[in-house]
Amino acid sequence: MKKTALITGANKSIGFETARQLLNLNYTVYIGSRDAEKGLKAVEQLKSEGFEDVEMVQIDVTDAASIHAAAAELTSKVARLDVLINNAGIPGVMPQNASEITQENLRNIFDTNFFGVVQTTQAFIPLLKKSDEPRIVNVSSDLGSLGNHTNPDYAHFDVKVTGYCSSKTALNAFTVMLAYEFRDSKFKINSVNPGYTATDFNGHTGYKKVEEAAEVVVQYAIIGADGPNGKFFSDYGETPW
Repeated sequence: MKKTALITGANKSIGFETARQLLNLNYTVYIGSRDAEKGLKAVEQLKSEGFEDVEMVQIDVTDAASIHAAAAELTSKVARLDVLINNAGIPGVMPQNASEITQENLRNIFDTNFFGVVQTTQAFIPLLKKSDEPRIVNVSSDLGSLGNHTNPDYAHFDVKVTGYCSSKTALNAFTVMLAYEFRDSKFKINSVNPGYTATDFNGHTGYKKVEEAAEVVVQYAIIGADGPNGKFFSDYGETPW
């Protein structure tokens, strides 16, 4: 039986390419999309490329009812979920200086990038537990690394985007706590930084292609039983917390 994967925010960019690469590896992939129309278009595109085992699941990670509806839908379709990739995320309104960022902006960012991941993961844990090799990848950013932010030699040391960066720091903390909770199980749970990629997220200013970024995510979505758990990785290896 094929392994199954759900990717949130997968109707475009890195999430979409991650779906394509997992389909190439013979996974059945569920495209998680807040906008059903955009999700269906993504599925149509992949099917036009010859992929068959791909479907859309409408899910808004900021809406508990939407998340539980998505979990119920997937539970009715599959016996288990092997991979959950928490990819959905937002940059927030710029600028985000620590002394000036609004509570509204900060809360909106955290609703998607942190609380959205937590409640989505919790909803799909029961289905993941039915897998022999459950994998969770939390798509993070090296901008969430406090080690990087306190290192003047870090390439992006001057990028202090308070809301976005701190939401990814919180996400990394969730990765650590969840991985510890499931340390004696078959779960492998890691944070992964796909790198500064040219997407709508940053006005296509990134230096990496989506294909390269997705490869990093996929690498940790398909790790074996001897793979890492509770770690933070980029394409250059382990990233400091």
